[in-house]
Amino acid sequence: MPTKHKKLVMEEHIGQPPSKHEKREFPVGKEGLTFCRICSAVYYKKSWHHSLRKYDNLPENMKVKFVVCPADQTILDHQFEGEIIIQNIPDKIQSDLMNLIRGYTQRSYAKDPMDRLIEAKKTRDGLRVTTTENQMAVKLAKKIKDSFKKVSLEIHYAKPPLETVHIKMRFDSNKAK
Repeated sequence: MPTKHKKLVMEEHIGQPPSKHEKREFPVGKEGLTFCRICSAVYYKKSWHHSLRKYDNLPENMKVKFVVCPADQTILDHQFEGEIIIQNIPDKIQSDLMNLIRGYTQRSYAKDPMDRLIEAKKTRDGLRVTTTENQMAVKLAKKIKDSFKKVSLEIHYAKPPLETVHIKMRFDSNKAK
C-alpha cells in the first residue's frame, strides 16, 4: 500500500513545469555565460549580475547564450511578485513618499539586477506599487512604515506555488510624519 501512495504522488507531478521559484532561483546546469537580451544582465556562477567586472579570469571559449532574464520576463508578462497598495496618503508627504520609493528601489536594483520597480501608479484612493521580487516589496513596505510611522501594514502571501505578496498600507488620517 505505501508504494502505491508514493506512485500516486509521483504521477501527480509528472508533466508539471517546475515552479517559478525553482526555475528562477535554482536553474539547473547552466554553463557558460547567459546574457539578457533586454537589460544586458549576465547570469554566471548561479546568479544574475550587472556586469562581469569582478570576474577577472574568465575562461576562454565559454558558451554564450542570450535569453530574457527573469525580471524582464516578469515585466513582459505583465506580472509581478510584489504589490503594495498605499491608501489615504496625506498631500504634504506624497512627494517624500515617491522619493523614498524611487530611492529604495534604485538602491535595491544596484545590488541585484533582478530587483526592479515595475510601476508606481496613482490610483483613485492612493498609490499602487509593483515589483519583480516579493522580498523587495516587503522590505520597501517596512521602510515606508518606519519612515512615516503612522501607517498600518498588512502583508498577505499567496499560497504556494505562487510567490506573490500583496501588501496593504494605510496612513492614519493626516498624522503622518
